[in-house]
Amino acid sequence: MVMWVFGYGSLVWRPGFDYDEKIVGFIKGYRRVFHLACIDHRGTPEFPARTCTLETQDEAVCWGTAFCVRGSPEKERLALEYLERRECEYDIKTYVDFYQEADSETPLLSGVLVFTSTPDIKYKYFLGPAPLEVMASQIAKAVGPCGNNRDYLFQLEKALYDIGHEDDEVIELSNEVRRILGGIDELTLSKI
Repeated sequence: MVMWVFGYGSLVWRPGFDYDEKIVGFIKGYRRVFHLACIDHRGTPEFPARTCTLETQDEAVCWGTAFCVRGSPEKERLALEYLERRECEYDIKTYVDFYQEADSETPLLSGVLVFTSTPDIKYKYFLGPAPLEVMASQIAKAVGPCGNNRDYLFQLEKALYDIGHEDDEVIELSNEVRRILGGIDELTLSKI
């Protein structure tokens, strides 16, 4: 059996499950957005973190990493159980085509699993779009059991740089968070 999973957020730098192969590439028709509330890892119910989900958009391309789990049904089951616990805020499992060459019309892989969320304010984890300054402020301040939200953003920025496919929106948001943090001393930040 073979299962492929596409990572576009924290999975890019920290998959956390046993995999056999990793390939850098992209999916079409989706863009990375920070519209998802995280209340149990990088934020709390009172102060949710902003993490990535995907939004459909014609002509969009989202770079990330595809992970292959090969072997026994047990190995695949364990990986999927882990991902479902970790990605609990994502309520949609979609199967997409995965491309490796920027000008390719033929996918390298089909049926690659990707976790996304319902883009509707009625969905409890959907924060929706907000002005850059508002999102950056939330990210600068949010902290949860797994650490602070800004580290999530900065690690994603670095991971995309490391795979050679920076995301302009991630860079812009990171820079705005840095600007906000430059005006807040550590003592003030610890009280937020």
